[in-house]
Amino acid sequence: MRVAILGCGYVGLELGRQLSTDHEVVGVRRSESGLSAIEAAGFEAVQADLTDPDSLAAVPDVDALVFAASSGGRGPEAARRIFVDGLEGALNHFADRETAPDRLIYTSSTGVYGDHDGAWVDEQTAIDPTTEKTRVLAAAEDVALSAADTVGIDGTVARFAGLYGPDRYRLDRYLTGPVTEGYLNMVHRDDAAGALRYFLETDCARGEVVLVADDEPASKWEFADWLATACDVAEPPKQTKAERLADETLSAAAKRRLLTSKRCSNEHLRSLGYELTYPTYREGYRAAIDAHRKAGA
Repeated sequence: MRVAILGCGYVGLELGRQLSTDHEVVGVRRSESGLSAIEAAGFEAVQADLTDPDSLAAVPDVDALVFAASSGGRGPEAARRIFVDGLEGALNHFADRETAPDRLIYTSSTGVYGDHDGAWVDEQTAIDPTTEKTRVLAAAEDVALSAADTVGIDGTVARFAGLYGPDRYRLDRYLTGPVTEGYLNMVHRDDAAGALRYFLETDCARGEVVLVADDEPASKWEFADWLATACDVAEPPKQTKAERLADETLSAAAKRRLLTSKRCSNEHLRSLGYELTYPTYREGYRAAIDAHRKAGA
């Protein structure tokens, strides 16, 4: 199988590392530093700009596309150019080839659910994106899922919970606090990539949305206290949502995040047969905790 990873960043690099042991993989990035990161990960790098479909001519024919781009923290207009316009352009470009891919995996976010007041959500739960960015992600999901009808490529949406892992553990945030109440829905980078690899290798989840999260949505307070105990430091200070929202310096975006609460079920992911390497944060944070304790020794 030959796979092109368009927007080969945090998850894409790990996916390429996992796939390249048995398959041909091409990572696509716009910047020179991005190309160097792909090469360092051990697979083929191609330079192209996802907002310029003509540049994708440099990418060889593939069996499958993984669209794992990031907007790089930029605003909703830039996000739309990448996630919606870029995805549509890529689909049209590859579908027009004599040897076209027959499937696409688009990586989305559980942010599209909006607020469910701490209730459980799954693939059957109606989404309610509350920000410009999450509305863009929801629009891109529609593009991916309609791809089979419009260009003949089967789409899959992998809806990621909060990503963590190497370079993204953010221990200080929870060890120093204050920690605001609520839930954390997480998935380790290696499992986010592992789920995509599994979908491709087993040829499952065509035409589906799959929520990619670990087994246990975590109370932020419980997680922070567990982390403090594991790192042998004092438990951090806590605050309620009301106390945090009373902060007049809090940005509108931060307020919206505080007001969106849910617990993400991975039952469908499990039913497809994927087995998590890091079923909960307890396994996933072990390397970071060991490193923290070693540094403080």
